[in-house]
Amino acid sequence: MAKQELKRDLQNRHVQLIAIGGTIGTGLFLGSGKAIQLAGPSIIFSYLIIGIALFFVMRALGELLLSNAGYTSFTEFATEYVGPWAGFVTGWTYWFCWIMTAMADIIAVGVYMQYWFDIPQWIPALLCLVILLGLNLLTVKLFGELEFWFAIIKVITIIAMIIAGIILLIIGFKTSTGTVSVTNLWSHGGMFPNGISGFLLSLQLVVFSFVGVELVGVSAAETANPRKNIPSAINKIPVRILLFYVGALFVILVVNPWTQLDATSSPFVEVFALIGIPVAAGIINFVVLTSAASACNSGLFSTSRILYTLSRNGEASAKLAHLNKQAVPSNALFTSTIVVSLGALLSKLIPEQAFTVVTTISAICFIWVWSIILISHIIYTKTRPDLRAKSTFRAPLTPFINYLILGLFAFILLVMLFAEATRLSLLMTPIWFIVLAMLYKYKKR
Repeated sequence: MAKQELKRDLQNRHVQLIAIGGTIGTGLFLGSGKAIQLAGPSIIFSYLIIGIALFFVMRALGELLLSNAGYTSFTEFATEYVGPWAGFVTGWTYWFCWIMTAMADIIAVGVYMQYWFDIPQWIPALLCLVILLGLNLLTVKLFGELEFWFAIIKVITIIAMIIAGIILLIIGFKTSTGTVSVTNLWSHGGMFPNGISGFLLSLQLVVFSFVGVELVGVSAAETANPRKNIPSAINKIPVRILLFYVGALFVILVVNPWTQLDATSSPFVEVFALIGIPVAAGIINFVVLTSAASACNSGLFSTSRILYTLSRNGEASAKLAHLNKQAVPSNALFTSTIVVSLGALLSKLIPEQAFTVVTTISAICFIWVWSIILISHIIYTKTRPDLRAKSTFRAPLTPFINYLILGLFAFILLVMLFAEATRLSLLMTPIWFIVLAMLYKYKKR
């Protein structure tokens, strides 16, 4: 097993598009509908705040990964700087995060398929999962190619929608709900139509929209030139946030009043249907379907690699470190796929609530992972000034910004405690950490 290593087959274009795919997913295409209903036009501010915070998280992640060429994921620097328990808990929690996210994505696949076919959600969800498993078993380069083309589709679609929206805005196009105008941002109850409470409640859904932004860190062990490719991908995150999130939401909200958007469907599909282009609406639905499949694909990749790392570090069964002839951790991949398939079961048992339940749990667990990255970075700067001095990719404003973002994360969790839709999931999530603490204690014995 010691001779088995992951292959560095991901090229710069793969890493760049994995980074884009990580920041454009189901949370934006489907979850933004509900977020808009909660916050109204102020949702733009929610995306800006969380996006800026996560850029600094990624800068901390990038500096830590590049400080030691031997790191294959953030679980290893969590072990070194916070403690073995942090590596164990964070590794398994990140696996659980992506399991929940992948569940949300295959549930979304089922929702999108209902645009064309009146079939139960769980059938296309399960079919999609089987196809992605087969493709992931081949090579990591194929995963990179899949994400490359999935991301290209998403990028072209969002840019096309932004251009179309700007043209409609310039010509003052009239829809069934009124004229396309910037005034739609504030003429239906103001920028904060549901008050500050609606704005705060939207933060959890916005957090979920950004899950996967750290996927660049997971792919580090399979990246051909990490010292060049990782900083390049991270530094482009602010532009992507402004274009793909703020730009897209601005267009959606000026094309039609936020009050006309349905919380249960994709606002991207609704925009094209509203301006009388039903064929385009079908095309957009296909795009958001591929986006969900892409995000699920990322979920299978990341969970299998985390299980592989945990196994190599003696924190999971040794069998999970097995690589097939294509250097893919096949046992870890099968294990993750079986657990993700429970999402299809959820979409059968509670189709209305399934998406909200899994996205809430996922957001909470991702907040833990991002917080551990920030804490590890604080300890790294204090205990390894030698590495910090040699760093070619220093995270700015450290440690002030780290503490500020940790405070923001704590505040979001507090908001989730007071929100009826997220309270139960928040109170249930500690069970996961209690189980991990017991397992770690047992393992130490």
